[in-house]
Amino acid sequence: MLPSRSKLSVAVFLTPPLLLYGAAVLLPIVQSLVLSFFTWDGIGDLRFAGLSNYTFMLTEGDFWTAVTNQLGYLAVCLVLQLGGGLFVASLLLSLTRGREVVKVLFLLPTMISTVAIALLFQRVYSADPAGPLNRLLDLVGLDALERPWLSDVHTVLVAVSAPEGWRFIGLYTVILYAALLTVPRELEEAARLDGANPWQVFTRIRFPYIRPVWLTTSIMAVTYAMRGFDIPYLLTNGGPGQSSELMTTYMYKTAFLGTDYGYAAAMSVFIVVESLVAVGLVLFVLRRKAA
Repeated sequence: MLPSRSKLSVAVFLTPPLLLYGAAVLLPIVQSLVLSFFTWDGIGDLRFAGLSNYTFMLTEGDFWTAVTNQLGYLAVCLVLQLGGGLFVASLLLSLTRGREVVKVLFLLPTMISTVAIALLFQRVYSADPAGPLNRLLDLVGLDALERPWLSDVHTVLVAVSAPEGWRFIGLYTVILYAALLTVPRELEEAARLDGANPWQVFTRIRFPYIRPVWLTTSIMAVTYAMRGFDIPYLLTNGGPGQSSELMTTYMYKTAFLGTDYGYAAAMSVFIVVESLVAVGLVLFVLRRKAA
């Protein structure tokens, strides 16, 4: 049991951030939940609508298109951020020089504004004039793969997802690299002496040891990707058609262009619930594998 003075100290230090969290996060969620049961154009009076917003949402084809695109966006972000971050972090362990330089280079995108990143990738994906990506394909003899990446319905979703994955790969690289440094080297050396190959050392020693950190980074990556908005919106505004429309961009358009704030609030509640379900699945899968 903590002494009374310690309990008071904990309460003093925890109260301000908890109040700030409640005002900045929990209160807007509750407000959105309440608003989702009404129809409102942002100017007139609120009109009670019951569950009609949710009924319409669950039967609307455009909404489910956005949900499907969001899952594809999530998959690309996770592969680049977690898979790429773990790969680069593992490579950093084998470097004898330049580790700090590599870490700084990978962290730089996290400090660049999303508007600058969107403008950068507009140039990268440009078809006329040819951007760096199409020029590179032409240089290596793959000119048949050249295309307008942001206006091709078959490539646009991956094209708008990749910048978000690239932006945060450095963050997860540094986190996972710090976790890998805590793995006892004597365990790895003993495994190598017993004949374990590098893959076995990674899967049997390194990864199980950093599993708690991997769990945390997975939750971070999933929740950030489920709320992804700015870069896809700036690059394509959900187009062409609805090929890159995400739940967040669709919600934004519904609220501020369609002035249907009740329906947009219902979508925001769905995003919160979906994020909680995704986090629950991550916890279930990783903890089950650890058992």
